[in-house]
Amino acid sequence: MNSKDTLIKDIRIYRAVSKLSRPIADSTHALEEIAFYVLEVETQAGVVGQGYLLQFHYSAQAILGALKDMKKYVLAKEYHVYETAQVVKDYEIESEYFGIVGLQRWALATLNVAMWDAWARTLRQPVYRLFGCHRKPIPVYGSGGWISYTDEELVDEVVEYKRRGFTAVKIKVGSPDMERDIRRLNLCREALGRDVKIMMDANQGMDVPSAIKLVNQVEHLGIYWFEEPVINTDFEGYATIHAKTHVSLAMGEREYSTVALRELIGRRALDLWQPDLIRLGGVEAWRDSAALANAYNIPVLPHYYKDYDVPLLATVANPYGAESFDWIDAIIDEPMTIDHGFAIQREGNGWGFRFLHEFMTEA
Repeated sequence: MNSKDTLIKDIRIYRAVSKLSRPIADSTHALEEIAFYVLEVETQAGVVGQGYLLQFHYSAQAILGALKDMKKYVLAKEYHVYETAQVVKDYEIESEYFGIVGLQRWALATLNVAMWDAWARTLRQPVYRLFGCHRKPIPVYGSGGWISYTDEELVDEVVEYKRRGFTAVKIKVGSPDMERDIRRLNLCREALGRDVKIMMDANQGMDVPSAIKLVNQVEHLGIYWFEEPVINTDFEGYATIHAKTHVSLAMGEREYSTVALRELIGRRALDLWQPDLIRLGGVEAWRDSAALANAYNIPVLPHYYKDYDVPLLATVANPYGAESFDWIDAIIDEPMTIDHGFAIQREGNGWGFRFLHEFMTEA
């Protein structure tokens, strides 16, 4: 390999929309479409790596601007594709004036993921083999249960997950009418029986008293965990809910650092850590947060990015599972195989999949 082969030659930005795109809603957001930005990194040797971020319909021009600004900065320098930590360090300094937390970190993390893909493809290895890894199977759960669903749509979705071999599903709660949440959870339990776990996710849409009341009303259903019952900065609220109920609490998807993790550890108020690969800043930041969680025996249950999280979970000591959506499956070349509730690691180079260009438009 020539010493210059691994230099970043070009960065390309695309937008893609899921074939499953349709309006959906949780307790705090109405989502108009399921859309993504895809970043490609090409080396001097012609190796191409991809990374993507979930955009929905939000701030399309702001996110694109952040991606373009970062592209201009990186291409003006000579970075090797394996210099992921150096790029993060340099661009965090470059972005400090307006703040690296937020869109600029989303952009940086997407580049980081693409660089890891290109580097692993250069080495002709799956990403997870570049770290110490284990052979534990990674359980996945079926995610959805949107508040915008009718009762019939909700039951159809969870029953379909069970038919496909999933052993756990997650339902959205936080409706204006709590009785609707209770009815929907009961319908799911009735349809699924007792052999499928049910979790609930309020997407920060409740207050502490209502969260405690909901837990007490549905405890008999065997709720496996309660995700984001209240706003992510209400650390004392999490501690109160944890002390007054018997349900495991999960959070982490809104975090751009490990501050919330540290605060909740100190209050003994968290049972499951849910790092978001893109918000945290990429592979290194994700694994750093998992190491901190592991130091306090808190399992890792990442947010959304199954196709990256499953390989990364194979590199940490305390994997709990991954969240499964089918949103990108129809627009990539190698959808992840799930067998009886467990994800099968891809053995292809890099992350083991690519977005198909026929579904991508240049941004």
